[in-house]
Amino acid sequence: MTRSRRTYRLVDGQQIPGTWRPIFIHNGNYYLTELYIYADGVINCWENVTLDGLRGKIRSGWVATALPPGARASVHDLASWKFDEPTVWLTGDQLIGEVADEIDRLNERPDSTERLQAAIRQYVADRTEDNRLLVRERYEAVPAHHRMYVVGDQDLKDFPVRVLIADDGAQVADANTARPVEVTPELRQAMISYFAERQESWVRFAPRLTADGPETAEAATVTLAQRFFPKGWPADPGLLVLRNEYPAPLRLGSRTYPTVTHAYWALSASDRTVAAEIAAAERPYDAQKIGEVAAHHVGWHMQRVAVMAELLRAKFRQHPDLSALLAGTQDARIDYQQAAAKFWSSQGRNWLGRLLEVVRSEIAARDLVSSLSDDVPGAEYPA
Repeated sequence: MTRSRRTYRLVDGQQIPGTWRPIFIHNGNYYLTELYIYADGVINCWENVTLDGLRGKIRSGWVATALPPGARASVHDLASWKFDEPTVWLTGDQLIGEVADEIDRLNERPDSTERLQAAIRQYVADRTEDNRLLVRERYEAVPAHHRMYVVGDQDLKDFPVRVLIADDGAQVADANTARPVEVTPELRQAMISYFAERQESWVRFAPRLTADGPETAEAATVTLAQRFFPKGWPADPGLLVLRNEYPAPLRLGSRTYPTVTHAYWALSASDRTVAAEIAAAERPYDAQKIGEVAAHHVGWHMQRVAVMAELLRAKFRQHPDLSALLAGTQDARIDYQQAAAKFWSSQGRNWLGRLLEVVRSEIAARDLVSSLSDDVPGAEYPA
């Protein structure tokens, strides 16, 4: 629906990705406007609501899915008109289904169609009644106007799925003639074979599409939100341990820094006395504030990415438990959020997220090289 449309809103300095689609709002007259949908589940239809709130707006008619002939409509500062013979393409339930799918896609989660396809694969591999009923449940969860596309077959459309989920003896409309076809065990077996062949074909040809792996991440995006813990870090901060302000002491030469943040700002300072003050700062916040106003080395802006990369390598080399957590994010895009630091954060160039992905790749490369015999040539990766 809106996969190429991307926007965002800022919440406490954090960028929440979103998208939008046109809708009519009924507030006296009908107004053509935009429905904004965000990854955190917030939906704006002239006010912020949740998915349940959107259902209420549709039930009340505020978000219009029916347009009466003769009603007046307008687009702000552009035009106004009256409906003559309006036709609306979506019901309220279909609109809700599309919006729910958009929220899943914004979070890089499988949408309703992809969940159905996964259930079909599961049923083909293990033909239990529970798995068949799961296919039925997932099919019915797909917005009705999208169901004909779930197989990706222009000729059969969703006919194979409807055969799988129908009981023996039921009538299923043919995809092209709309004539009823009786579901028999033989017809169902034919559709199972159809899906099995499609899956084998995909497996056979998929390596040709991406020779060295997928072009996009298979794991869901990991968001490292900026958090403040005035009373100290929680016992289990989860993946926030990957952030630079997490208290993971860092040994560099003869000096130990409390965090990556302390080390980065201390190394940026051209005055050694100031660098020592930064290293001894009580909190990462204090270290950064001192470092931000300190005189930096000449050309620091050309050096900072390489310095940060080495600091992150040192952190995860010296803390194997944190290294394992980073490796556990698989190939996920790492969205590093940092207020007022666009160069490093996802609000801008996301360099910290990108560097964490590089270090994660180096961890995986070291694991691969160490698993190979000594006579296999390979590149050397940072220790």
